[in-house]
Amino acid sequence: MDLTVDRFEGDIAVCETEDGGHIEIPREKLSEDIREGEMITECGGVYVLLKSKTQARRKRLSAVLKELMKE
Repeated sequence: MDLTVDRFEGDIAVCETEDGGHIEIPREKLSEDIREGEMITECGGVYVLLKSKTQARRKRLSAVLKELMKE
């Protein structure tokens, strides 16, 4: 399951699921390079960055923001 890191609260990463729910993951289970807004998935007990999906998501969000700014 792919997740989006919503925010960090101390040693917990609050992540959004694909269906809009939220789960909490101990920060120690994330690779060190994970930041807020990035997409991750579990791989061998550790959550890793989904670089191409994160880039695609940012591109979609940027396009939505540009469209909203036109209005």
